[in-house]
Amino acid sequence: MAYIDTLFDRYFLEHASYVVKDRAIPDIDDGLKPVQRRILHALKEQDDGKFHKVANVVGQTMKYHPHGDQSICGALVHLANKNLFIEKQGNFGNIFTGDEASAARYIECRLTPLAKDVLFNPEITETVESYDGRNREPVAFPAKIPVLLAQGTEGIAPGMTTRVLPHNLIELLRAQIAYLKGDALRVFPDFPTGGLVDVTDYADGNGKVLVRAKLDTQNPKRIVVRELPFGATSESLIASIENAARKNKLKIAGISDYTGEQVEIEIRLARGVHAKDTVDALYAFTDCEQAISTHALVIKENRPHIATVSDILKHNADRTVEILAAELKIEQQQVRDKLHAKTLEQVFIENRVYQEIEAIANSGDLRRAVRDGLLPFQSKIERGVKDEDLDALLHMPIRRLSRYDLAKAKREMRAMRARLGEIKTDLDNIVGFAIGFLEDLIDPYKAQYPRRTEVACFDQVDVREVAQRNLKLRYDKKTGYLGYNVNGNVLMDVSQYDRVLVIRKTGTYSLYEAPDRLFVDKGMLFCDFVDSKRVFTVIYRDKNTHYPCIKRCVLDKFILNRGYELVPPDCRVLKLTTDRNVAVHVSYKPKPRTRIQEKIFDIEDYAIRGKTSKGLRLAPREVKSVKFIKSKT
Repeated sequence: MAYIDTLFDRYFLEHASYVVKDRAIPDIDDGLKPVQRRILHALKEQDDGKFHKVANVVGQTMKYHPHGDQSICGALVHLANKNLFIEKQGNFGNIFTGDEASAARYIECRLTPLAKDVLFNPEITETVESYDGRNREPVAFPAKIPVLLAQGTEGIAPGMTTRVLPHNLIELLRAQIAYLKGDALRVFPDFPTGGLVDVTDYADGNGKVLVRAKLDTQNPKRIVVRELPFGATSESLIASIENAARKNKLKIAGISDYTGEQVEIEIRLARGVHAKDTVDALYAFTDCEQAISTHALVIKENRPHIATVSDILKHNADRTVEILAAELKIEQQQVRDKLHAKTLEQVFIENRVYQEIEAIANSGDLRRAVRDGLLPFQSKIERGVKDEDLDALLHMPIRRLSRYDLAKAKREMRAMRARLGEIKTDLDNIVGFAIGFLEDLIDPYKAQYPRRTEVACFDQVDVREVAQRNLKLRYDKKTGYLGYNVNGNVLMDVSQYDRVLVIRKTGTYSLYEAPDRLFVDKGMLFCDFVDSKRVFTVIYRDKNTHYPCIKRCVLDKFILNRGYELVPPDCRVLKLTTDRNVAVHVSYKPKPRTRIQEKIFDIEDYAIRGKTSKGLRLAPREVKSVKFIKSKT
């Protein structure tokens, strides 16, 4: 048994680690999950400028992804609908209506220019063996933009979850520029469905946001939904509105969906209902307003890491600087190699070194002769001459020797030296170079990625205030039941969100949400909404002396569904009122040689005390009965 437990623990940990690192949680460096990275890598391998069948891309990706084709196809469609790195052709579904994409054999895709500009560079990309060892795949792309924040992500793994909301690409680039310049940065979510967002509790990516649909209320008899809240579709939104209407939370005459490339959901209102009176109810009771929790969990340095949006943005900005520096150094080395080869070629031809080797047949002697022939011109050569350099000179065709253009060669070499000077300047000011790179990205893509979601501050909608009081709260004296599904006398109109105070005949009281059917016993003393200014006056009989007592208090603070005692235990409630302009008429039990059998007490002579305090004795006589009469004062 111990062996099985150990085996289970080990396998579970291995599986959990695999799901966290290789499936559910994105890498902070390029912002991609493994399946997304493999799809883009496969597209890059196939890239010829033309569209490719998605089915073919899925097949290519399966060389790297050890899971089914359906999971790859779903991830590709989802990634393509982000409209960042994959250009679509065909029916990839509709993010507004929730319609699914066509089958993979009918739709096509290719990399966008943006993807080619900012994602790929094989010379600085670390690779590892694929799952079957036949191919190599990238560990992370050298992404020069904050991919994770631009497209957002969601993922669930054992004991972990991540949810990063999408942001506007241009705003992210500007925020990176601000960070590199040492200025403050701040970015907020931007959703492809538009709508409104309240970021008051965003907490830099680890809090929550409120999202709302954008409603057109120009016509007082109808409301048109023009933009959807993030996470909703026209179908789910209509279902939530119809569900609220069935529960009498709002009144509509009908609803029609005209959504295509743009959202248009028409809500026709019932007779006597106007748009301005229905907006709050839509936000309170339907998916027109939703709260979205956010949690920025990423893989950083091969481990799960909780970050903030600012952390991710700064990390990506610093990494962009490193990637650009690495690319410049590679180019610098490539230009130096070309300049070295051009210099050797110039010296070899201009000084006719090749004439000294015409009679030599042995390859070793040829190399030695060329090396010796170059020695007098060593000052012109910037670095040592290697065997491969000598081989390149010896394999130079005769036609090239005869047609050698010295002036053109010198121009090319001057251009190379000028480029080396530019590269050195850029490396010395690499942060400024990175800022220039990001600014050059903004101009061509600014029109393509406008902000779609309006940032606003929402007024809190109280569901109790906007709920329609269209339910009749009744009390059946015969059965002792209270509720809007009870036959009996109507007490008041309520909504499902109202709370009512109930005082039973025993003197116990509780606060309830308006019940559909609740047993409160026969002889209920009171039922109404809570009013912090209402004063309760209760007359009760002491359990030991049977003397009449009075208690005056305000009932204003409660825990829902919890029972409280208005009078001491086992004392009998005789009368209760909320009228302040009354007096108490008390009749005493008859006693021999006692002339006074009744007395009137004005309740205003007794102070209002705390609801947990005991009452005050009215008279040291056993009570027979009491009643309230109109006060004479």
